[in-house]
Amino acid sequence: MARFGPSGQRTAARGARRLVLGVFMAVAFALVVAQSAPQISEFFVPARTTVSDRLRAPSEISLWARITGQAERERRIRELENEVRDLARYKAAAISMADRLEAYERILNLMGEPPEKGVTARVTTEVDGPFSQTLLANAGELQGVQPGAVAVNEGGLVGRVIHLGERSSRILLISDYSSRLPVLGEVSGVRAIMYGQDREAARLGDLPEDAGFVEGERILTSGDGGAYPRGLVVGSARQDGSGWRVRLAMRDHGGTYVRMIQPPVIPVPLAEPPPLPEVPADEAGAAAPVPAPPAAATPAPDAAAAATPPPAETATGQPQGTQ
Repeated sequence: MARFGPSGQRTAARGARRLVLGVFMAVAFALVVAQSAPQISEFFVPARTTVSDRLRAPSEISLWARITGQAERERRIRELENEVRDLARYKAAAISMADRLEAYERILNLMGEPPEKGVTARVTTEVDGPFSQTLLANAGELQGVQPGAVAVNEGGLVGRVIHLGERSSRILLISDYSSRLPVLGEVSGVRAIMYGQDREAARLGDLPEDAGFVEGERILTSGDGGAYPRGLVVGSARQDGSGWRVRLAMRDHGGTYVRMIQPPVIPVPLAEPPPLPEVPADEAGAAAPVPAPPAAATPAPDAAAAATPPPAETATGQPQGTQ
């Protein structure tokens, strides 16, 4: 039996490589020919689509990405991008609705709410004192705060100024037990009175019969009574076993600053002056002349002076008694 030496083995290996290379070239040539023929290319379409999808599919999250937090950052970036796209659509819709509302108000000649003019101040919680749920602000009458001013923060309505000093003011929170606030539902339009209960929520009462709020809708000030302007955000409605309650929006942004805006004062109209009396007219239709006021009496001349005759003239034309 013949044995192959080292040179024979190298020759066989080169032959095998040439054979494999030839097979690959033949397969590649066959694929090129198949792509040029429509009938044959349709047969390879599903396989080509599956391979391309596999190659372009995102790979699984690696262990290193999980350890370093890169996967969580990428997920958060994708969520923020989706949120930005949603906000862009909402912004376009809001601009369109604002333009339409402005056109309607102009057509109806509607008097809107006056512009808000207020003062921003820093507040601190009052721990000791007769009031349990109040805030102290470092702005007063000298800074432009008016009696009964309404305090708001980034979340919504906070309260109302009850005591006003020159450089400070005390704000009674809407969550105080003595607070009473007329409100309405943004979606349902139901009006009610909100009673302060605690620092997180308040109770809704005095609802009309067979009427209820929508779960989760925003609660706004109704403007009834004139103490608060209309449309300020108070919170969101939710129902429990005891009835409807309001989750206060001011707790979502519990910052140290509030804005005290001017209270909604509507001036009382002045009484109209009485009408002037009608002037009587004569038969010709012309207005009768108004009688003139009586003339002032002139003093009467002296009786002795009136009785004295004038001096007689002489032949020369001069009165007697003159030289």
